[in-house]
Parts: sequence; C-alpha cells; structure tokens
Amino acid sequence: MAQHIIMGIDPGLAHTGWGIVRQEGVRLECLAYGCVTTNPGQALPDRLNKIFEQVGAVIERFEPESLGIETVWFGENVTAAFGTGQARGAALVACARGGLNVGEYTPTEIKAAVVGNGTADKAQIGYMVTQILGLESTPWPDHAADALAAAICYTTHQSVLAEGSIA
Repeated sequence: MAQHIIMGIDPGLAHTGWGIVRQEGVRLECLAYGCVTTNPGQALPDRLNKIFEQVGAVIERFEPESLGIETVWFGENVTAAFGTGQARGAALVACARGGLNVGEYTPTEIKAAVVGNGTADKAQIGYMVTQILGLESTPWPDHAADALAAAICYTTHQSVLAEGSIA
C-alpha cells in the first residue's frame, strides 16, 4: 500500500506550528511536529526568513509530498492578521520550493475535519489530534497540534489513489 507524507502548517509571525503525518490507507501516523518561534524584537525580514528557512529544513528532512495549511482569518485584530499572512507567505514559498501539493483550509474546516465541530476550542483540537494519531500526550505547543490538525484535514479533503498520486 502506498504511503503519503503530509505536512501541516499553522501560520503565525510569532509562532508557526508544523507537523508531519504519514498516511497509509486510512491509517495516520505522526512522524514529527514542532514550532518555529520568532523574536518580536527582530526585524520583520529576519523573522520571515527564519520561518522560510526552518520550514524548508523540515521539508528537506521529511520530504512531504503535500501540505495542509490554514488560511488567514481576519478577526478583530487586523494588524495580527497581516503578520500571520506574511508568515504564511514565507512558509508557502518554502513549500513551493519543495514542490508540495497545497490544500488551504479555513479554521472552521480544520476543526470540523478533526473534531466534527467547526467551533471547537484548542483543547478539543489537541485531544482529537492525540486520539487520531495515537499519541501518548497532546502535542505542545498548541500551534503544533493545530498544524497536525491541518495535515489531518488534508487527508480528509484529498483522495489518495492506489499509485500514490493525488486526485
């Protein structure tokens, strides 16, 4: 049975969560997860470069074929949304360089795919990611759990054919 490696990203300027999931048929396994943290005291280009480089290093190490990434949600804090969008862009460029197929999902779509409820909170997402992936503990920080949720969402929104290509 063909296996498929999927990366998930929860973008943020201060914290960009990432997670790597292997899919074999309906079975999902967590290979790794983490978070790129940038210093608010650094210049914006340096922060974006760190996200780009570290996401690129994860891609180089795990060689995912696909990416599930959260779209930017414009809530009440528009300034934070701009920073998130810039971080998302840096991560997407790294993924484009790695040749990943990209699936973009709203926070509501990711929550619904993992929890079954588009208004789930962080604790519910962490719990369900732990259950779905058979982990011993909830991924930390929660940005990493959210990234794994984005990767899981990708698996529920894409069809993996027997040859391993994406339909």
